[in-house]
Amino acid sequence: MNQTNIRQYVENDFNRIQELNQAEGWNNLVENHEDTKEAWGKSNVSFVIEAEGNGVVGYIRGLTDTRITLYICELLIDKNYRGFGLGRELLQYVHNKYPKTRIEMLASSTSRSFYEGQGFRPFYGFRKTLGE
Repeated sequence: MNQTNIRQYVENDFNRIQELNQAEGWNNLVENHEDTKEAWGKSNVSFVIEAEGNGVVGYIRGLTDTRITLYICELLIDKNYRGFGLGRELLQYVHNKYPKTRIEMLASSTSRSFYEGQGFRPFYGFRKTLGE
């Protein structure tokens, strides 16, 4: 595994992020290109992880009040780089930046074992979008 580096998102990263979203099948983010781009610009938790020689191979995006809640909107690692601890590294990085917060997120059933392996516990919640 090459050296990795976590850094703040910059707008030039967005096309690569959309490539990762498309490869993962996160079509809502890809199809709503401008809204997704604006969301990245307005998120106060927005980091990418680079692998030496291969550029951006993953990202984490979220929102925080810096004291109580750190909400992770998306966390994604390129399929070719999974299993090397990069997702865990991104989660630890942002939690270390905001150590007073609790991390909350939504996750798919396929990622349940990953998050439980990181010490997360399931919780009950609700979701509604305008027009539902």
